[in-house]
Amino acid sequence: MKTILLIEDNDDIRENTAEMLEMAGYRIETAENGKVGVEKALATKPDLVICDIMMPVMDGYGVLQIFMHNPELSTVPFIFLTAKTERSDIRKGMEMGADDYLTKPFTEAELLGAVESRLKRHENLKKTATTEADFETFWNESKADADLKNLLTDRKVFGYKKKQIIYSEGNEAGKVYFVKKGKVKTYQTNTDGKEFITGIFCEGDFFGYIPILEETSHTDTAETLEECELISIPKNDFLALLHQKQSVAQKFIRMLAGAVAEKEKFLLGMAYNSLRKRVADALLLLSEKYKNTKGMQISRDNLASVVGTATESLIRTLSEFKQDGLIEITEGKIIIKNAHKLANLKY
Repeated sequence: MKTILLIEDNDDIRENTAEMLEMAGYRIETAENGKVGVEKALATKPDLVICDIMMPVMDGYGVLQIFMHNPELSTVPFIFLTAKTERSDIRKGMEMGADDYLTKPFTEAELLGAVESRLKRHENLKKTATTEADFETFWNESKADADLKNLLTDRKVFGYKKKQIIYSEGNEAGKVYFVKKGKVKTYQTNTDGKEFITGIFCEGDFFGYIPILEETSHTDTAETLEECELISIPKNDFLALLHQKQSVAQKFIRMLAGAVAEKEKFLLGMAYNSLRKRVADALLLLSEKYKNTKGMQISRDNLASVVGTATESLIRTLSEFKQDGLIEITEGKIIIKNAHKLANLKY
């Protein structure tokens, strides 16, 4: 049974809301103000919180701020309950990290719909996080695999200049590439010549293997983002290893499946998410790729191509994120200051 913490200073609203939730099968904890709510949250670790904004002792913004700074509470779905309907008040709560809001008065259907939606989304995010963690572990193990290391042993390392083309869209796939140093992007070009980045590869990554596994030509172009050192593995050598070592074949097939799933997720985001959400997701993805606490050095044109928007729109969104304290921009480098808020942007 899921536990919901309801923080509301109005006795009638608190009792009526608690009754509706209890009838729906939830276990309810209640608090009459923010201070008591935080104490109960720390004691019970609820599965979801519904919190009024305007309250004595401590308002809803104060409660949310404490949640965001507490590792044990920061991932708990948080729904604001408010009589305020001004967009600025709603936006403030969402930018602070709230997951949703309900405006008083609300119906039972609206209440239960919001609760069920947030709980379901939270469960999906936990599953996704587990899957991503498992895949990251697998990928690191794959790169450390002795057979894969042998594939790279005694092969010549080639130096590439910044913005140098490695292969082009439509070319026959004759090699698999390994990034020894630097960063590489892959992109597709539409009929108007506009780029759409399909992948970014950093030190320790393989790329260019998908068309070999699919027996197709390259569907995108690979270009260096900076000076790089790459190892190229001929197609026949790569396929020979796959045929000889079933474990390696299984690993690359799983990587292929993971790449396809990641692209499907990204395309869904492109189709349904707002520009702010798409930029936030792209920054978080690149942050994982770059693994650099000193910031990401990526041109605004390239970042716009990842997001699928005009460079001017991207720059405007980055400026908003900077004003909101979500990122910092120093000497052109983008530093993420609040990954949690970026991950939970709604619009």
